[in-house]
Amino acid sequence: MLITWLAVFVATLGLGLGLGGEMKEDFEIPGTESQEALDRLGEVFPEVAGASAQIVLEAESGTIEDRRQAIADVSEQLNEVGHVAQALDPFSEYATGSLSDDGRAAIISVQFDTNVMSDLVDDKEEVAQIAQSLEADGLRVEFGGQLYQDIEYGVTITEAIGVLFAAIVLIVTFGSVVAAGLPLASAIIAVGVTMGALLFVTRFITVSSASPLLAVMIGIAVGIDYALFILSRHRNQLAWGEDVEESAATAVGTSGSAVTFAAATVMVALLGLLIVGIPFLSVMGVAAAAGVFMALLASLTLLPALLAFAGERLRPKPGSRALKRETGRNERPTMGRRWVRAVLKAPIVFVILVIAGLGALALPALHMETSLPSGRSEAVGATARDSYDIITNHFGEGANGPMVVMLDITQVENETMMDDLAAISDLVADTPGVQSAGSAIPNITVDSAIIQVVPTTGPDDPATLDTVTALRELAPQIKADYGAVSSVTGATAVQIDITDRLNNALLPFAGVVVGLSFILLMMVFRSVLVPLKAALSFLLSAFAAFGIVVLIFQDGILGEFMGIVPGPIIAFLPIILLAIVFGLAMDYEVFLVSGMREAHVRGAKARDAIEDGFANAARVVTAAALIMFFVFIAFVPEGAGVIKVIALGLAAGIAFDAFLVRMTLVPALMALFGEHAWTLPKWLDRILPDLDIEGEALREYRERAAWAKEHHAAIALEDLRVGDGSASPVTCDVIAGGMLFVRGDLASRRLLEATLAGRIDPASGRAQILGRTVPGDGGALISQVALCNLDSLSDRERELTLGQLLGRHGAYGRTTAREEIPPAEIRIVLEELNAALRAIGHPGGLRESSRLDALDAVARSVALAGVSIVEIPQLLVIDFGAVAHGQAGAPLVTSVVRAVSRLINRDITLVVGLDSSVVLDTAESDLSDLRRRITVVELRTESLPQHAGDTSPLGHSLFGKDARA
Repeated sequence: MLITWLAVFVATLGLGLGLGGEMKEDFEIPGTESQEALDRLGEVFPEVAGASAQIVLEAESGTIEDRRQAIADVSEQLNEVGHVAQALDPFSEYATGSLSDDGRAAIISVQFDTNVMSDLVDDKEEVAQIAQSLEADGLRVEFGGQLYQDIEYGVTITEAIGVLFAAIVLIVTFGSVVAAGLPLASAIIAVGVTMGALLFVTRFITVSSASPLLAVMIGIAVGIDYALFILSRHRNQLAWGEDVEESAATAVGTSGSAVTFAAATVMVALLGLLIVGIPFLSVMGVAAAAGVFMALLASLTLLPALLAFAGERLRPKPGSRALKRETGRNERPTMGRRWVRAVLKAPIVFVILVIAGLGALALPALHMETSLPSGRSEAVGATARDSYDIITNHFGEGANGPMVVMLDITQVENETMMDDLAAISDLVADTPGVQSAGSAIPNITVDSAIIQVVPTTGPDDPATLDTVTALRELAPQIKADYGAVSSVTGATAVQIDITDRLNNALLPFAGVVVGLSFILLMMVFRSVLVPLKAALSFLLSAFAAFGIVVLIFQDGILGEFMGIVPGPIIAFLPIILLAIVFGLAMDYEVFLVSGMREAHVRGAKARDAIEDGFANAARVVTAAALIMFFVFIAFVPEGAGVIKVIALGLAAGIAFDAFLVRMTLVPALMALFGEHAWTLPKWLDRILPDLDIEGEALREYRERAAWAKEHHAAIALEDLRVGDGSASPVTCDVIAGGMLFVRGDLASRRLLEATLAGRIDPASGRAQILGRTVPGDGGALISQVALCNLDSLSDRERELTLGQLLGRHGAYGRTTAREEIPPAEIRIVLEELNAALRAIGHPGGLRESSRLDALDAVARSVALAGVSIVEIPQLLVIDFGAVAHGQAGAPLVTSVVRAVSRLINRDITLVVGLDSSVVLDTAESDLSDLRRRITVVELRTESLPQHAGDTSPLGHSLFGKDARA
């Protein structure tokens, strides 16, 4: 497995780096007016469909007019560059708004004939070199537009420091460098595979440049955490002396279940971003979900291989603090236990403090402003930011976010078209919030026209939304007066539409997340109050994280120390933060509260269960939260603008949720709930599936399996109850080749027989059947146990002849393809059946053509038993049903049992079900000559267990001696 992972790691990274495409900031939003107009713009004005850039010029002294000729020469040179469709001289008559009113700044608009960024790499450099030649003429030259934005997001040394801090936390947690290295190795390999895959798919789909880095950030954090939970369980089991391989398997089966639940929750929340309907956000969600999935896969497959490779080196050394801690032999209470005791002493006080504190931190979120990244969000000193500032200072902030009014003029009168277009331009220019509007420019086919609009406010300003709305409200008037169909588009309009859709989707998405968490946790904890508390408290920590983000990124408090430029919050932060923090919060909730539930189920009082469950999980949860916090916060100082804000929000959300909500508010509320915390309406309990995320079923199975190994009989039952548990429990041992007589009512017998055959699980107790434990290995018993009902015939048994039944059932016992056994073998079986019948005084006479419903009771019973025997079972179960009833049924039972005993091998165990009314006389039922050890149990509706060999009425009336004789 280790070699497989390393091979996948190398191959995936190689494919991604060698054959991957390019990342692209493609903020599209299908179905909106701006996007539809933008798509049509590319069709009717193909000359503006490619990428664009702005060369922003500022005169260090004098005016732009003084450099007019130099600017014209440079514009002419730019038009000669390969993919440049047009470089518009700001002094050209076709240039609108390219010269500042103060005469100190100008803009050269460059339009390319393609938007494939990989084709523009060389042209980008050539354009920059040509333009920078103007610096010799005393002009400051900066570049704006998407082509020159800093979108290269990479991992720096600062992020590596976050991983270093995570390593320190792991070393402190485990007290072992080897143990600390395993989660790191697992997470890093998983992240490498994720990154390689994402780089490769960029060749086929548009991937935002922030998506891989988000996947890396999430993947490292959850990868370390998931491995930490499994490794912690493994070390605990090793401390108690468990075998390395057995412990690794058990750790994956128990903690791995909880990890899978947590990962599934995170992935569902992230993939829920698909329903918002914004492609770039969907890709981010899928990329992050892929990182989580790969981290989960590595934790469940790669980590166990690493655990086996480390072997005994992970076992705590005798006398070490780690051994004392893992085995609970510390004389002093742990810090976690001391903390929860303090909380439980005054739960109301802690509830008020946490809610008030987080509520206060959430208040700034009430004035959150959101937008998409722009030049303003770039770091000071970046050319995109400097060009933004120059345009703002000389042209007004609105010039950084021009819009386009798109006109469909197919219905405009040709005679008045130019006058109508001029009138529409004037109408647009007079709209509140519009600084200027250019002349309407028709396309070459004169079916469309565009008007460039410069608003008075910048793209991030909420007032710009009002301007877009006002322009769109002109549409009915323009249609009525001039016959033109108008729509508003451009980067600013698209950004506003995206932001608006994200804001509208936030509350519904939060509702889905909260509702999902409520239902899932209700399944896990079988409670209403626990999931309700978990869901609502998650919102508390999430909105507190929003408040911190607004304080730092929007209001600018402490932002200068982190290299943050105050401005609106990136529009998709709230919805991504809700998705990720939700999943991680449920992770901590499960690990803390499941321990409390386990202690409560085992009989601990409510407060004692809270203390024990919290103390057992606090150390691991604390370590996991600290690791995530350090990994996330490391992306803040040097991270790109988009990742920086997401990282801070996640770091704050994790810190608040883990330390204030899960480790303080949760135990306080659980104490106030008391026993009511674990109540669930019966009707809900019936319809909700029971999710065993802590591997309780595996632990119980291992206990049963260990018990089964101690019992070498063919059948071993201990306090076994079947059905609804109303019948008496059964305890007995039946050796291989022995016979078990089960006496009781038909329903109880059938339930016990189906349990012995592995068809159903018992209500309680333990069973070992042919070396298999039940419940647990029932599926493996189906092919080893044959059930034979002598009470009635099925439709199939009535329709087919005896030969046909033998042929078909005989195929079940073959290891090759299931084909009917050949006629020669059927004849041999019939000879054996007739010989068995003659041995008990019956004339026999069974033929291939015999029909069961035409046979007498003895012949039919032996024939049915023969049909089951040809399946070659190791355990044969025969139930007489109502065929044998009262005193008259005793001879039939004796005869059939004798015949069947002759037919089966000595090592095949026989179970016989009898009605309680069947009483056998000692003389008639003496089966000692069969040399099979006989065990008898009776199913009674009583609370006392029935043990094999009891001096019960059955023991005396059936054999007149010890039932085990």
